[in-house]
Amino acid sequence: AGAVMAPLSGPAEPPARCVCYGLGRFGRCPAARYQLAFLLLLLDELRVPPARCALFDPAFSAREAAALRALGLCLLPENEEGKHGIEGSATLFYMVHCGKALYNNLLWSNWSPAALSKLVIIGNSFRGIEERLLSRILERDYSYIAKVLKGVEEVALPSHPRYLDTFNDTSVHWFPLDKLQELSPEVWDCVEEPMYQDCEDLEIIRKGE
Repeated sequence: AGAVMAPLSGPAEPPARCVCYGLGRFGRCPAARYQLAFLLLLLDELRVPPARCALFDPAFSAREAAALRALGLCLLPENEEGKHGIEGSATLFYMVHCGKALYNNLLWSNWSPAALSKLVIIGNSFRGIEERLLSRILERDYSYIAKVLKGVEEVALPSHPRYLDTFNDTSVHWFPLDKLQELSPEVWDCVEEPMYQDCEDLEIIRKGE
């Protein structure tokens, strides 16, 4: 939790709400249960009421959905494909091991320095995504990740032998306003919605599927 709290203790506005995508079948999967436990601890540490945390995963069973509601958490009514605007509220997005398109869609939905500076993302390392993908694929399919790389700060979660498969390649990402404002003005001009027509390995479930 300290690795998450450290960047939030700076000048950035602390999150007032949380959105969680891709938690998975925690009724069956121990790693997903650990991720849920860590989410609940973070909410307590950040003093974000469970009622201000919304979750979505198309894989949730009816019993899992009921368990989340019993914990006081909220469920998003539909598959947003990660396209969730913060609407002016500082927001933590908890997206451990989500597909690259979800991160890309989230960035597109909040594509301005003012909005991005209020985001904190716990999820797959953006640096790792950059290292693993060919630059032309990153720029073509996940252009918003590519464009924001010079405006993001990232700290990896510390590794723990018990949770290597649970939080591997997971980092805390935040977007300092001063770094975003140093990016070229042209970066903010393109706000075309991602479509992924040429993407061969789309790692998300689309709305309606």
